[in-house]
Amino acid sequence: MQKRFITRDWLLYSILIILVALLLLLMYQVDRQWTKLAQMESSLAQQTQEMRSLRTTAASGALAPTAQTANTGSTKQAGGVSTAFQRALAASQQPDYAQGDWSVNALVGNLKTVTPLVSGDADAADVQSYVLESLLSRNPDTLAWEGLIAKSWQVSEDGLSFTFQMREDVSFSDGVPLTAKDLVFTFNFMMNEAIEAPGERSVYGRIAAVEAKNDYEVVFTFKEPYFEALPLAGGMAILPAHFYEPYLKKPQEFNQSKGLLLGSGPYRLANPKTWTPDQGNVELVRNERYWGDVQPSYNRILWKVIQNESARLTTYRNGELDAYGARPAEYGKLKVDEQIMGKSQNFEYMPPVVGYSYIAWNQQRDGKSTRFADKRVRQAMTYLTDVQRIIKDVHLNYAEPAVSPFNPRSKQHDPSLQPWAFNLEKAQALLKEVGYADKNGDGVLEDAEGKPFQFKLTYFESNQDTTRMVLLLKDIYARAGIKLEPFPQEWPIMQEAMEKRNFDAITLGWTSGIETDIFQMFHSSQIKDNGDNFIAYANPELDKLIDEARRTVDESKRLPLWQQAERLMYEDQPYTFLMRRQSLLFVDKRIQNLQMTKLGLNRGFLPMENYVPAHQQKYQQ
Repeated sequence: MQKRFITRDWLLYSILIILVALLLLLMYQVDRQWTKLAQMESSLAQQTQEMRSLRTTAASGALAPTAQTANTGSTKQAGGVSTAFQRALAASQQPDYAQGDWSVNALVGNLKTVTPLVSGDADAADVQSYVLESLLSRNPDTLAWEGLIAKSWQVSEDGLSFTFQMREDVSFSDGVPLTAKDLVFTFNFMMNEAIEAPGERSVYGRIAAVEAKNDYEVVFTFKEPYFEALPLAGGMAILPAHFYEPYLKKPQEFNQSKGLLLGSGPYRLANPKTWTPDQGNVELVRNERYWGDVQPSYNRILWKVIQNESARLTTYRNGELDAYGARPAEYGKLKVDEQIMGKSQNFEYMPPVVGYSYIAWNQQRDGKSTRFADKRVRQAMTYLTDVQRIIKDVHLNYAEPAVSPFNPRSKQHDPSLQPWAFNLEKAQALLKEVGYADKNGDGVLEDAEGKPFQFKLTYFESNQDTTRMVLLLKDIYARAGIKLEPFPQEWPIMQEAMEKRNFDAITLGWTSGIETDIFQMFHSSQIKDNGDNFIAYANPELDKLIDEARRTVDESKRLPLWQQAERLMYEDQPYTFLMRRQSLLFVDKRIQNLQMTKLGLNRGFLPMENYVPAHQQKYQQ
């Protein structure tokens, strides 16, 4: 049965119509407000861009040198731009220069954490370098130290005190001003035993105190003279006290964190607390509050985790990566690949500060000495490790043998030391001297207790060249009666194994520098507390040489000490030093202003020198 509308029904219906009308009007007003807000944000961003452009244009001028003597240093300015930003300024004056686009890179393995201090690998350090800054930076052409956040500095006559005057216009990405108190906090934070930063404590332990004289003057006082005191003090990555200080009350939360990263640099995490490895990528966005005299070109810096080498090449070929580091086995083919060369600039060079690869022999496990604690066994393993064949067969001669941690072209190196050559007979004689023999005729050596000489070699599973090398060594070692078991692992698992000293042998690499301080890796004091001497290597004579070399400021007296230390390591073979590899790099032609410097190719240098012209940009804000 149908019902009729009554007066009450009409009243309710009218109220409902009025409510709907009011709701639509409200939605319209909200939409207008959002539109106006978006217009305001766009206008502000455009004004900010114009102000940056005006400041950079007005600042253009002649390059001013860094004024630095033995006891003083300052950052002179050309047209208002400090010397640390002069190379970036020159790039910004190129006719086709433009801001915008993204820098897209590849990571060969997932990062365990990007939190400073508790992270320990080069990829995490690369990410952090875009976010954290220091007082000084190094000129890649002259190698002189230049003020970044520091305006000037003085060194005391005794070489123990370094006083820095700081810029007053620097702030962290959240807008909080950066002051001398943040440097004091950073030092005290990393030296706190509750914070898992043994590597940093080993390096910065030479500093007695860091004091703030006022908001923009800080003094570093060293316990004794140190040859790298200026770069050590000036290169300390500055942590914001207001952000990290709460973790002093909950250090375990900090030590186990994955993405606590905030600084004053040109880029920032979108959220400085929420990044985790399961995100797969690491993405940094522009720090709109960046204080620098020249603003960075890219809007974003992105790292994609692509573990498979073939997948990385395909991704680069498809234009989804800006660069590709080629394996020697594929480099020749790629150089005649029309599609690759049509989109690429290629660079084939030995970086001046190239690091080295090695096999590390763990000398102590579960509190007990291993077979590798005997120097003769380590020497035998080096004799059996045919580095020249590895370079020829695996790296196609795009590498050179490594004699020690010191670059063969550095003044630290003793030129009389030559790479160990493969020698099966000498290796067998050394092992026989230790007591190894094939007692049961199975082709494997046994020690005096009848235990077979077999071990696991841990290596990064996603590196095809390393895999080929390990399989080659497995065959070579077998000829001497040694059973090598390849043990491929993911990078976080390898890090954990080193922290717990839970491995037999491991193959990795160390980065290097102009002059390499080996304290962190080879001094016996760095065995404890998860230090970087993860093989438990101890030589009191080497400790004394390292200590003496580090406190010797006079280069003419210091270098002979390093050479003595090198001769000891050459004899001891704590590592079997493998090689230094050439960079075989393809870079997208979009990337402009690529230059070779004394520190290597300037791709990724900060302050930023590379850019993409506007007509070649393909990523939006």
